[in-house]
Amino acid sequence: MAHLHPFKAWRPDPKRVKEIASVPYDVITFDEVQTIAENNPHNFLHVSRPEVDLPDNTDPHDDAVYEKGAENLQQLLSGKTLQQDEQPSIYIYQLIREGRTQTGVFACVSVEDYDNEVILKHELTRPTKEDDRTRHILTQQAHAEPVMLTYKDDEKTQDLIDQVTREEPLYNYVALDEVRHKLWKVEHTEPFENAFQNIPKLYIADGHHRCKSASRAAAKMKEENENHTGEEEYNFFPAVAFPMSDMHIMAYNRIVHEIPDHFLNELDQNFELRVDVDPVPSEKGDISIYIDRQWYGMTLPITDEPNSVEKLDVHRLQEFLLDPMLGISDPRRNENISFVGGIRGTEELERLVQNGKAQMAVSMYPTGIEELIEVSDNGLLMPPKSTWFEPKLQSGLLVHTF
Repeated sequence: MAHLHPFKAWRPDPKRVKEIASVPYDVITFDEVQTIAENNPHNFLHVSRPEVDLPDNTDPHDDAVYEKGAENLQQLLSGKTLQQDEQPSIYIYQLIREGRTQTGVFACVSVEDYDNEVILKHELTRPTKEDDRTRHILTQQAHAEPVMLTYKDDEKTQDLIDQVTREEPLYNYVALDEVRHKLWKVEHTEPFENAFQNIPKLYIADGHHRCKSASRAAAKMKEENENHTGEEEYNFFPAVAFPMSDMHIMAYNRIVHEIPDHFLNELDQNFELRVDVDPVPSEKGDISIYIDRQWYGMTLPITDEPNSVEKLDVHRLQEFLLDPMLGISDPRRNENISFVGGIRGTEELERLVQNGKAQMAVSMYPTGIEELIEVSDNGLLMPPKSTWFEPKLQSGLLVHTF
């Protein structure tokens, strides 16, 4: 069963929420961070990406970066930019993008549930990124950004959500990403806590590194606390859990920085490329490849009697093209491959190839939410960067301190 933990959130005044809230730390380039943060001293990017306030070319893993993030957070807390709710609460968070609505429960979840696989992952994390986020958590003594979870639709939970969203929200604004964000506060939390005890599993959608880092930070705090009970706030971290039917996954595309000479001919010999195709694949199993200012289409081979991972397009691409033909055996560490979220469109893939940042781009068909659940339930792992969830949660709406 899943455990919800109400918490006393630090949150902005509704009149200032649009000024303070930001996109997550890992979906934005440093140049974009600078553009947003330079004229807005209260934007939450000063906490999640504090290198923006340090000299150019500062190593993002320098001690000064973590110290600056903690300093910036304390300024928001002590300067009354964020104020703390008086009693532990649960919140309902709704996002509306291009006519689609998804509504979830915003609360803390248990590190123990993550460690014991009540909260299931579907991909591996990078140690360097784990280290980075763990240091941010420990230095700030806070979980500054929520993770995105999903669960199999539950009628009782949905009824409770619907009751809350009939009321006026605390926040209702359109952010820079043109997504409308709404938030409600629930002080009578017991019905939600009871409902989630009937939900057997939660699944990580977006935020694998934040989950792992919360677990590592809690272990560190436990080690240093002689009077550890398990009820300390560091044992819990903030998350928004959405029903599966609300989730929207976009493609997570790839670019390859360097390809061998005559690679296009080799692809054609191996896979019988189609010419003049749509940059966006129309069905599972198909990909579109951009080389020399031209889009080509191909169908990915598949293993005989595949398991739930081997059915995935991202795995088939890895197994039959990236590894054997380009030597990219570990895309988590290989510097010849990078990943581009589907929200940026195929125009971004074309731009990266045309300006010389890459020699080949691969446009993928999106992974399905049912595929994610099947892989997680089977205890398997997807290749890295298999899913791009949209819209993204805002950071700085609700901050959890310990």
